[in-house]
Amino acid sequence: MVKKISIITVILIVVVGAVFLFARDGSAKKDDGPKTVAVAKGSIVDKALAVGRIDPKRQISVKSKLAGIIKKTHVEIGDRVKVGDPLFTIAPDPTPLEFAEAKRQVELAQVTFDNQKLQMDRKSSLKDKQLISNQEWEVQKSQFEEAGLRLKLAREKLALIETGHTEEADRQVDNVIKSTVNGTVLTLAVEEGDPVVPLTTYQAGTDLMTIAYMEDLIFKGNVDEIDVGKLYEGMPVEIEVGAIPNQKITGTLIKVSPKAHKEEGSTLFEVEIQIANIGDKPLRAGYSANANIIITKKDSVLVVPERLVKVADSVSTVEVKDSLGQIATRTIKTGLSDGINLEVTEGLKEGEKIVERPPKEIKATD
Repeated sequence: MVKKISIITVILIVVVGAVFLFARDGSAKKDDGPKTVAVAKGSIVDKALAVGRIDPKRQISVKSKLAGIIKKTHVEIGDRVKVGDPLFTIAPDPTPLEFAEAKRQVELAQVTFDNQKLQMDRKSSLKDKQLISNQEWEVQKSQFEEAGLRLKLAREKLALIETGHTEEADRQVDNVIKSTVNGTVLTLAVEEGDPVVPLTTYQAGTDLMTIAYMEDLIFKGNVDEIDVGKLYEGMPVEIEVGAIPNQKITGTLIKVSPKAHKEEGSTLFEVEIQIANIGDKPLRAGYSANANIIITKKDSVLVVPERLVKVADSVSTVEVKDSLGQIATRTIKTGLSDGINLEVTEGLKEGEKIVERPPKEIKATD
């Protein structure tokens, strides 16, 4: 019995050894040498990269022409507004000195007007009796009308300070700031209760909010000086937005800055791109984006991976493997490159096999 078990064990060892040798020999036979890549037709695009953001082309800052405080805010960020829609209500907040001066101006203008009216009545009586000349009458009439205008102006100023409402030159002026454009509220810089400095000829005034027309968007970004010499207005552009990676956005280059600027040691030029097709999802102001400005594009040309092409003394070569497994070096002529693939204009045919050598191992030296 023991002898029988020993025989079976020997047979198993022999079988396992044979299988191992067969597997090793078989795998060696399957090793057909280095890997190859077939020459195929494809597209090559030479493009310049611009890094920037999406912005509305038209954007306005809303300011007040009246001093005071924000009494009420009628809209919020993201709301769409039309021309004439109320945005803010401003409550007048004059200082005691401003209020006193405005009231005194009305009183002084009233006194002047009353005196001119008395003079007007007296001169009118004299004119009826032909005791004064027409020229003297016209002078008095002009002074009376001027006094009336000054009184009206003083009353309007006082009304604005007290209530924020008045009528000026047949136009109603009130303390409600209304939109002058159609658009979307992008930013809101004040809250109810905040003070407001008015917009005048000598001061900028308080920024209250920003409104933009979001249907007209542009891309603003920077291009490296290496590529800017290839650019011109009207070039097609493909835009990639990180927030919506699967959306295809196209546009047209409309502006290339004539002056460079430095940024982190690089020389860059600003570009503007008019967005033509925004896709299915809405774009938002401030989205970060990359714009690929198409310089040259070729379709249905022979391409090979650029990493497989060796260049020495301005001569490009590749290793080609024929149907018999023989490897030979062949000189080729190349064309357009996109940094990954390279166009082949002469020296190769579609379907030929290009040898892809494994990368050399870097060994540490003692």
